[in-house]
Amino acid sequence: MIKLIIGRKGSGKTKKLVDLVNAATAESLGNVVCIEKGDTLTYSVTHKARLIDADTYGISGYGEYYGMISGIKSGNNDVTHIFGDATLRIGTRNYDELIAFLERVSKIDDIEFLFTISADRDELPKKLFDIAEIV
Repeated sequence: MIKLIIGRKGSGKTKKLVDLVNAATAESLGNVVCIEKGDTLTYSVTHKARLIDADTYGISGYGEYYGMISGIKSGNNDVTHIFGDATLRIGTRNYDELIAFLERVSKIDDIEFLFTISADRDELPKKLFDIAEIV
């Protein structure tokens, strides 16, 4: 299952993501992972979640982002949630590539995914809403 938090910069997406990450760690019987660009969430996300800075690993583009997510899953079957902040900054603002990325991610079983998207809802393609649920 894929969920999205959508909104322009400064609309509170990251704050909502942090709240959801922290809530997931309290409920999950497995591991919770949060991927960010930069290290801005270090003091906001509970230490119970695995916080990964995509920049540390040189992740750029949706192909590499998908590879990272696949590696996380293959390396640890106990992962129950993966959260991604700054999705368009890690990938690109090309919405066709974003849709292809989310379609690939949706095929990974047994993990709940949530990504933040810095865009207005009306500028996103309708196909995106067939793949993901808006939170």
